[in-house]
Amino acid sequence: MSAELRGMTWDHPRGYAPLDKLARLDDRSGPRGPYPYEPVRRPLRWDRRPIEDLESGSLAALTSGHDVLVVDHAALGTAVADGCLLPLDELFDEAELAAWRDGAVGASYDSHVIDGRPWALPVDAAAQVAAARRDLASALPGTWAEVRELARAYPVTLCLGGPHAFLTFCALCVAQGAPPCRYEGTVVPPDAGEAALDTMAELVSRCDSEVWRRGPVGVLEMIAAGDGPAYCPLVDGYVTYAGGLRYADAPAWEPGGRPGSVLGGTGLAVSRPRAADPAVRDAIRDHLRRLCSPAVQRDLYPAAGGQPAARSTWTDAEASALSGGFYRATLATVEAAWVRPTGAGYVPFQDAASRLLRDGIAGRVRPRSLLRDLDTLYRSWRCP
Repeated sequence: MSAELRGMTWDHPRGYAPLDKLARLDDRSGPRGPYPYEPVRRPLRWDRRPIEDLESGSLAALTSGHDVLVVDHAALGTAVADGCLLPLDELFDEAELAAWRDGAVGASYDSHVIDGRPWALPVDAAAQVAAARRDLASALPGTWAEVRELARAYPVTLCLGGPHAFLTFCALCVAQGAPPCRYEGTVVPPDAGEAALDTMAELVSRCDSEVWRRGPVGVLEMIAAGDGPAYCPLVDGYVTYAGGLRYADAPAWEPGGRPGSVLGGTGLAVSRPRAADPAVRDAIRDHLRRLCSPAVQRDLYPAAGGQPAARSTWTDAEASALSGGFYRATLATVEAAWVRPTGAGYVPFQDAASRLLRDGIAGRVRPRSLLRDLDTLYRSWRCP
C-alpha cells in the first residue's frame, strides 16, 4: 500500500475500537481488503483526543495533520467558517449521499448539513437517554413528574459536567415543546425555562455533587458500579455499558409526549488542505464509503463496541439482543432528538451557558435571574 492516511477520533472505546479493528484487518488482508469489507488504497491510522476536546475543541488546528476527523456536529459551523473542511458533495454524488441520509437514524445525517451541503457523514449515533442500575426494582419514569417522585425514594443524579448542564436544560425545554434557540433575543420562553431550571434544581438538591458534576462516561460508570446513583434521566447513551445498565427513552413532560433529548453522535469530516492532493482525496473517499457502508455499520461497528449511525442496526432484533436491548429501548428518543445549532461560535456559547447554569444551580440562584444571564450570553453569540 501507499503512504498512510491519518485520522483523529476520541479516546473512548466507542470512538476508536471499530476504527482500530478495521485498520488491523487491513494490515492482515493487504490489497485484497478485509473480507467482507471493501479494499482501500491506503491504510488509515487513528490518533485519539480527549472527549472534552471532541465536545469543545477547535477543528482547524487538526486539519493540517489529519485527513479524516471524527467530529461533533455542533463544531461544524466554526470549521466551515474557517474554511478547513471539504464539503462532501465534492467527494460523493447526490445518489450516494441520499442513500446515507435515508439510512441514518433520526437526524444523524441532517445534523451535519449546513446551508444545504453535507460537511460530515454520520458514523456514530447517540442522544440523551435514561439509564438505571439493572437491580432497580421500580419501573423507570416516563415523565419528569415521575422522575421527581422516584428521586424521593432512590438516589437519582443528573449529568451536568462539561456542556451537559446546558444540554440537560435544552432537553427539558424540548420536552415542554419549546426547542431552544428559535426565539428573538431569548433562548427559550421564560415559563419553559423556569420550569426546566426548577426541575434541575430540585434534583441537584438530592444529588451528590461528586456525581452530577461528571460527564456521561463518569456518570454511567458510577451507576454501573452499583453503590452510587440508581438512575439518571438524561445522559448520553453508551452501548458500552449496556451489560450493566437498563436503558430507556428520555422522559417526556406529559404522558405520551415527546421524549426531551439532544442529539449527539459523531460524523466523519475531511480536511480541505489534505484533500487537495487527488490521490489522497481518492483514498479518503474509499475509507468514508467503507466506514458508512451497511456491512461495516451493521456488523463490524456493533461487534467492536461502536454505536452505528445506520438505522437498520437500531431496529435489528439481533443487534438489540446483543446490546442488552439498548438499541430498541432508546430508538424513539434518538429519532426525536433535538439538533443543536451549528452556527459559527455556537460551541463557546454552549460551554459558557453550561458553566453559568451549573454554577447558578449549585449556588441556588433564582431561575429568573439565571435566564436573564443566559439570554445575555445568547445575544452576545447571535448578535456580536
